[in-house]
Amino acid sequence: MQFEDVGVLYQGIPAVQNLSFALQEGEVSVLVGPSGCGKSTTLRLVNRLLNPTTGKIFYQDQPLSQYEPETLRRSMGYSIQGVGLFPHWTVAQNVAAVPQLLKWPAARTQSRIDEVLDLVGLEPSRFRKKFPAELSGGEAQRVGIARALAGDPPLLLMDEPFGAVDALQRNRLQKVLLSIQKHVKKTILLVTHDLDEAVLLSDRLLVLQQGRLVQHASPSEVLRSPATPFVQEFLGADRALKRLIRYRAQDVMEPLGAGVEVGSLDQVQHNTNLRDAFSLMVALGKDSLYVVDGSQVLGQLYKKAIEKLAAEDQS
Repeated sequence: MQFEDVGVLYQGIPAVQNLSFALQEGEVSVLVGPSGCGKSTTLRLVNRLLNPTTGKIFYQDQPLSQYEPETLRRSMGYSIQGVGLFPHWTVAQNVAAVPQLLKWPAARTQSRIDEVLDLVGLEPSRFRKKFPAELSGGEAQRVGIARALAGDPPLLLMDEPFGAVDALQRNRLQKVLLSIQKHVKKTILLVTHDLDEAVLLSDRLLVLQQGRLVQHASPSEVLRSPATPFVQEFLGADRALKRLIRYRAQDVMEPLGAGVEVGSLDQVQHNTNLRDAFSLMVALGKDSLYVVDGSQVLGQLYKKAIEKLAAEDQS
């Protein structure tokens, strides 16, 4: 997907202007910026819910305007804040919607239902026959992601996909998406108002201001070198700490040999992000924590190692 000098006017007022960027295959690109900056407008341009006033958009090396809107939309996956599951359909029927529209053979569709439910962490035998009303918010969101992936789309569009769940479920769903992406490497364009979420999930950040793309780079680069005063202000004064979200305790711990007992040691789970681990150290007044996986001690994490990493990222 490639945008070339794209602009959209609403009643003569620019919603987006001079928008140029390319989505890299297998990467997660995240649109961020304040309300009204053009994030959702940009997403609607991708599936032709809107057409550009100026400029060109290309999809799989063809002008987007050459695709029939229905055919185009069926070729893409969607995951949205409200989930949008059909309430009178079972989980299996919801997930099968796109494969059936694409006229997949029944056996292939049924196999794909199980595959994507497994992928999002829902046991098919337990969830296939459930209805949306029987699901928790987090489970419904996972089904929404499974449905988005069911047709094996080359491009997945996600509009505030975790915005309707609580913080705990949001954290779990972020981990689910990271795990999915590690296995399937989809090209994803995601919109979020949550900057922490954007930093955690993205391979590329696209920062919008008043409809213009003011920075397009890796999250590390954006956090290290904001392109404009606006980007610097938008990121906030704690941008060095935000970078720590992308690292886990196990990434920078010093390994320990076998035989160390957890007991009442000050500890942190191995997959805890470094910002949370650093906050825990400050709260406990500790310079180090033991890193554990369940009851097994893996290593020791030192505050100075986290501080060094944060300082290196700002240099």
